[in-house]
Amino acid sequence: MRLHQRPALGIALALSCVSTGNAIEPISTSIAVGMAAALTGLLAIYPNMLCSIHECCQEEWVAMNTTGLKETLEAKLFGQHLATQIILKAVTGFVNNKKPKKPLVLSLHGWTGTGKNLVSQMIAEHLYRKGMQSDFVHQFVSTAHFPHADHIDTYKDQLQQWVRGNVTSCARSLFIFDEMDKMHPGLIDSIKPFLDYYETMDGVSYRQAIFIFLSNAGGEKITRVALDFWNEGKKREEIQLKDLETAVSLEVFNNKNSGFWHTSLIDKNLVDFFVPFLPLEMKHVRMCVKEELKSRNKKPDEEIVNTVVEEMTYFPREEKIFSDKGCKTVEKKLDYYL
Repeated sequence: MRLHQRPALGIALALSCVSTGNAIEPISTSIAVGMAAALTGLLAIYPNMLCSIHECCQEEWVAMNTTGLKETLEAKLFGQHLATQIILKAVTGFVNNKKPKKPLVLSLHGWTGTGKNLVSQMIAEHLYRKGMQSDFVHQFVSTAHFPHADHIDTYKDQLQQWVRGNVTSCARSLFIFDEMDKMHPGLIDSIKPFLDYYETMDGVSYRQAIFIFLSNAGGEKITRVALDFWNEGKKREEIQLKDLETAVSLEVFNNKNSGFWHTSLIDKNLVDFFVPFLPLEMKHVRMCVKEELKSRNKKPDEEIVNTVVEEMTYFPREEKIFSDKGCKTVEKKLDYYL
């Protein structure tokens, strides 16, 4: 607000010059009025001038690129047909809804290296011009931001303040909570009112915000289902959301070591989608290696690709179907061989 007061002060001074003394010539009066008019115009366009050079919560900085998100998901998220479908429909449907009744809440589950962080980054990159560097993207890592169990009450207050303050600054804020499986139980319930169906809370509407939770919890159930399909000779693409969503939500809700343990977010059905990330097979790891080489402007050297793929560890031990680290260590292994 202080920025907007300066031109107003200039207008007041210019106009005061018109009204002080009778010896002011008509030409001087015209100049003063002209200055006031110019300053009034500046005041009117100042916000737009500022937003042309600095990120603002306006359409030129915050707008979903639906086509770009679709193309990126299909090109770079390997082996995750369910996540690709759900994320694209959920996010685009939400941002296209002019009057949503609550924020969008997504909970992404699966083993490490399967693409959960990648997806949250993709959403940010196609929603904000500055991507993950946007002032409107807020990422929390449980072990870094909330390390001490005996400070949970302080964390609750801080978390409420952070969410409230950032949504006040920009209604279309994105909050990413990583390592939900390591978060202290009860902490995440502090933001439950912001995820509910309230039109406003203390004068602030949270209905345009997006909340994404990332967790390894539920990974065992997802893997069991994927392995069952493989043993039955079924393609992984035949796995449907109904085969996993309820089971995953129950597993994380009843996991005492999870930040979702008996949380009101699940109990009150405030999580819109539980998105399962399937364990990656060897062919998907190969795709990851080639994509990483491409991102480094390197040609896909098959010898290097095969070496990296074969160095990864797979399970079950005999069949070697799924990578136990997904694609997580691909980047570091390529650093070694390139």
